Amino acid sequence: QVQLVESGGGLVQAGGSLRLSCAASGTIFSINAMGWYRQAPGKQRELVARIVVGSITNYADSVKGRFTISRDNAKNTVYLQMNNLKPEDTAVYYCYVFERSIQYWGQGTQVTVSS
Repeated sequence: QVQLVESGGGLVQAGGSLRLSCAASGTIFSINAMGWYRQAPGKQRELVARIVVGSITNYADSVKGRFTISRDNAKNTVYLQMNNLKPEDTAVYYCYVFERSIQYWGQGTQVTVSS
């Protein structure tokens, strides 16, 4: 079993920045991918960013150039640096990991961007 603990959400004004962290713990042999989804009220959960083996990254078009995903392998932690935040970025952000092809989810952290 793998447990994920997220931190870093909060309230910020438009144009501001936040950094989300997600630390994985438990029985970890091999993490193949880590990333972040978000879900706004009344909307489907959408992929924000992911980082896979080889440090290959992918981003949603809506966050390209503003968000950066990174990973600390030694700490089994994934980060999401969010700059130039917009009100439409308001959502609950969920991190996930694939550990030996099993997907685990964090509890979610609220990000609210005021205009």
